[in-house]
Amino acid sequence: MLRNYITIAWRNLIRRKAYTAINISGLAIGLAAALLVFTIVRYELSYEDFQPNKDRIMQVVTESKYPDGVFYNPGIPYPALEALRNDIPQVISGALSASYGSQVTVLGNDANAATNEKKFIEETGYFFADPQFFQVFQYKWLAGSPAVLKEPNSTVLTQKQAIKYFGDWKTAVGQYLKLDNAITVKVNGILEDIPLNTGLPLAIVTSFETYKSNPDLYGYTTDWGSTTSNFQIFTLLPQNMTKAQLAQQLVTFSRKYYPKENSRSVRTNLLLPLNEAHFDTRFGTFGDHQISKSGIWTLALIGVFVILMACINFINLSTAQAVRRSKEVGVRKVLGSNRKQLFWQVIGETTLIVLVAMILSVIIAVVCMPYLKNVTSIEEKLSLFHLPTLLFLIVTGLVVILLSGTYPSLVLSRFNPSLALKNKITSATVGGISLRRALVVLQFSISQVLIIGTIVAVSQMSFVQHADLGFNKEALLVLNGNADSTVIASQPSFKSKLLGLPGVQSVSFSADVPSSDNNWGTNFAFDHKDDENYTLYLKYGDADYFKTYGLQLVAGRAYEKSDTTKEVVVNETLVHKLGVKDPKDIIGKEMRTGRSPWRTIVGVVKDFKTNSLREEIRPMMIAERHKSYSRTGIKLRTNNLQQLQASVQSAWNEFYPQYAYTSFFMDESINDFYKQEQQLSLLYKIFAAIAIFISCLGLYGLVSFMAAQRTKEVGVRKVLGASVFHILYLFSKEFTVLIVLAFLIAVPVAWYMMSSWLENFVFRIQLGWGIFAIAILGSIIIAWMTVGYRSVRAAFANPVKSLRSE
Repeated sequence: MLRNYITIAWRNLIRRKAYTAINISGLAIGLAAALLVFTIVRYELSYEDFQPNKDRIMQVVTESKYPDGVFYNPGIPYPALEALRNDIPQVISGALSASYGSQVTVLGNDANAATNEKKFIEETGYFFADPQFFQVFQYKWLAGSPAVLKEPNSTVLTQKQAIKYFGDWKTAVGQYLKLDNAITVKVNGILEDIPLNTGLPLAIVTSFETYKSNPDLYGYTTDWGSTTSNFQIFTLLPQNMTKAQLAQQLVTFSRKYYPKENSRSVRTNLLLPLNEAHFDTRFGTFGDHQISKSGIWTLALIGVFVILMACINFINLSTAQAVRRSKEVGVRKVLGSNRKQLFWQVIGETTLIVLVAMILSVIIAVVCMPYLKNVTSIEEKLSLFHLPTLLFLIVTGLVVILLSGTYPSLVLSRFNPSLALKNKITSATVGGISLRRALVVLQFSISQVLIIGTIVAVSQMSFVQHADLGFNKEALLVLNGNADSTVIASQPSFKSKLLGLPGVQSVSFSADVPSSDNNWGTNFAFDHKDDENYTLYLKYGDADYFKTYGLQLVAGRAYEKSDTTKEVVVNETLVHKLGVKDPKDIIGKEMRTGRSPWRTIVGVVKDFKTNSLREEIRPMMIAERHKSYSRTGIKLRTNNLQQLQASVQSAWNEFYPQYAYTSFFMDESINDFYKQEQQLSLLYKIFAAIAIFISCLGLYGLVSFMAAQRTKEVGVRKVLGASVFHILYLFSKEFTVLIVLAFLIAVPVAWYMMSSWLENFVFRIQLGWGIFAIAILGSIIIAWMTVGYRSVRAAFANPVKSLRSE
């Protein structure tokens, strides 16, 4: 019997090649998409899983409440480390501090080597930690131990980093590195390479004592009023303490140590569990990749929908095709087959189709796997071939078999044998027409949600790329450097050299570019009054800052060249928040930051986007601060940029041979703000294309079946004078109505989803009806094209042959 079932199943599949191809194609693509989504979701959910105490590790973060809002910082003041250890000694607290974009020079065995050609700019930075940090986190030591970080100028490397610097990690211990051309450190330990699915991408870890010993270089201070995201504290909860108990102690801790005289804000330390850090976008991590839980579940839901759409195709086509198998079912029932046997026969055919689709899906997923990095921020090379993926594929396959095969099996197994043998089973007597219509509506509802999401995401990204930022980002080359005495002393000569290069229009030294992720804020006072109750944000640049970056003054002038901060320029947002109606009226007034002297406001700059378009424009002050200039902005002419870059690099190497050259273009840096949104836009495009393809496969199959079932009807209509257009209308009218109904269902869902997504942007497009009109028109046109191809074939068929067919 089993052999007979397999033989009949194979013959049925071979006989109905188009039906088989449509089902296998839809299922294979749906399963492949689900496999890739599962791989991404599983990786995102695996962050920090390699830490054995993951559930007990907490990060101490800072919440600051201001009259104009609540702000979050993953950092904490430097003196909080010792205070925590004194006040809450039962909790192990470890510190980790980062220095980004830093230079590492490999000295080798000679700690006094003058220079070396092996210079590296570590964009992800290097870290400073104390031995207690390695009591909180568990890493495997290949050489040395956490105790080596008790002493100043001691460092440890990961295995990969040691190979990068010295060629062989086994010879790295005892050799020397120079950090930022300022500190010579000795390699005293080697860590096993750390997985990439972590928010702590350790590669170089130097003792925290080194950090404290160089306050001018790294900004270490004992001031409780200073909080930086570069300094973070992690704690390990004892087995007998809960998160709530420690959180309550932190409330008392915050009240005790934060300045009482500062009434403009209330700061409190909170706990962020390590297993939530990757998903809580309020707090940044040392890693460069975060994703919200809602983003993960949205992606997973899209994967489920794609599989569901493929199953809908199978159900619709299987029930529609049931009519053709009525005689087979009638014969089997007459010969003694019962409903159970017929049910399992159809389930067996479904299983055969799903197995073939699963094999194809794995092949498709393997081919697509290398391209995942283009739609996600996952740098690690992922693999499909491991146990969780196999289990997912098996479970998904079983679910698909049950979803796709159960209803068609029940339909076939309940046929009346006498009606079946008399060929009186029709699509109407089979039933399920309402179900098929409902499933088509569901299928196109999903497609249209994805189409609308794609249109909105693409439109927002286009808006972002063409938005007026308030400054000129084109042809602006920015050089990264150090703000040490050596660099600063040579800046005037270096600037003269650059301005002498053909194609260089302007040069400016600054602490930061106009638009970046940096948020240097402080308290301030205006016009000799008490401190304002909101934060002032700072940018430091020389007198050419405005000309080089194309900032526009709406009142007053730029400040004059000076080595110290004497005059300042403010932005329009600050003028409005201070209650000054005319920007000209603020010229000549004085302001001060922190406890600094009063400085004169000499100009008001037109508002420019200081951060990404997700955020509001912040009240800003721009001033000179010569000792902070680590960036060189160079405005270039757009012709022959490659040669100009080479000339700039040559000039850099001439003046700063001990410093590695690193640069970026301003427009590329701004585009990096929206990397995840660009990836989301691409994901929407891909899944919308898959959804449309699967929907069209289903439509084509149903229309093909309808054309075959209505062959005589079409022939009669043509004999009676029906035109080709009338035949097309006959086949397309029902599907058009179903697509419009699907659109009405999709609109509120898509509106809610994309409105929530757009709320991440302060500056955004409006969800107008034009977007939805494009979606419905696009869906109808695609459906008409799909239906039209098969309908035209039926319309042009010879009516004589149609009327003769049985």
